[in-house]
Amino acid sequence: MTLWLTVHLVGVLLFVGNIITAAFWKIRADLSGNAAIIHHTVKHVMLADYVFTLPGLVLIVTSGVIMAVRANFPMSGLSWLTVSLVLFAVSGLIWLALLLPLQRALIHHSAQSIEEGHITSAYRKASRNWAIFGITSTVLPLVILYLMVTKGF
Repeated sequence: MTLWLTVHLVGVLLFVGNIITAAFWKIRADLSGNAAIIHHTVKHVMLADYVFTLPGLVLIVTSGVIMAVRANFPMSGLSWLTVSLVLFAVSGLIWLALLLPLQRALIHHSAQSIEEGHITSAYRKASRNWAIFGITSTVLPLVILYLMVTKGF
């Protein structure tokens, strides 16, 4: 079980660490007001999702399922595990359905901002939506982390 717990924790570090770090650098880039810095940052935020968030997700799910099966945790009823799984699924759906398309739009609109010489309203709108859904998609894994550590119910 120690191996799988270690794999799980590495996955959590990659996953949670990257989503928080990506938000930090995106906010810093936006505050700079420099379209070139913003474009460079949003491209690399998306790259970081593929390099860190996605592998973290795979490690979390794989190790989590293995540990749950080995520990004979029930997958029905209301428990910290089932609530965590539902929240994780919701967070994943937000990421896939909303954040990834918004990140593509941010890359596109930031490139347009460079061409136009100012941050476009389309970029600002996509960035605002990214922030709203990004906060939601970041808070949910933090709630899950709390539930996993405390196992309160």
